[in-house]
Amino acid sequence: MHLIWDWNGTLLDDYHLTVEASNAAFASVGGEPVDPEDHRRRFRRPVQDYYAEVLGRPLPDDEFALLDRVYHETYHARMADCLLAAGAEEALAGWSGTQSLLSMWFHERLVPFVDGFGLTDHFVRIDGLRDRVGGGNKAEHAMRHLAAIGIPGSQCVMIGDTLDDAAAAAAVGAGCVLISGGFTDADRLAATGLPLAHNLADAVALAADVDPSMSRRH
Repeated sequence: MHLIWDWNGTLLDDYHLTVEASNAAFASVGGEPVDPEDHRRRFRRPVQDYYAEVLGRPLPDDEFALLDRVYHETYHARMADCLLAAGAEEALAGWSGTQSLLSMWFHERLVPFVDGFGLTDHFVRIDGLRDRVGGGNKAEHAMRHLAAIGIPGSQCVMIGDTLDDAAAAAAVGAGCVLISGGFTDADRLAATGLPLAHNLADAVALAADVDPSMSRRH
């Protein structure tokens, strides 16, 4: 079985910074900040829809592009302070099959950052976002990722921290294990009916027992 990892909020402990960067984006247009738990309860993709909800008004594409730039400028200024999630290296080392990394963070930033932690050799492929503006859904990204590695979704399990990870796994026919502590409230994750872990070691253990055919319903 092949394991596909999410990065932000899953292997990387950066949730505090994502909230800070989101609030910087909201403040740039006079919006009110959200606290970390409110962000977990409300966050969704496409991010443009989430931003519009927080701001309480429609958000045109050009304005979202500006907010996305503020978000990433804030994030990139502080990303060096981020550490791996607890148990990340052990979880990667503990998987017996092949692994890859699929992130919605910009590819040119992702690859050297992952390599800086000494993790690159764990993955047969690392894919980040190659678009100029972020915030979209992960499903199409996952389809391209699987095509590139030549492994069908029926032989894959994804580990991620958002409902978008669950939707992406379902779109490619892969299994999915969700993990709390990242971008999404644990109750929202549990409501999917998918396996839910509260640490990376448990996520890997659950992934080893997942039957992808049972996850296509979600």
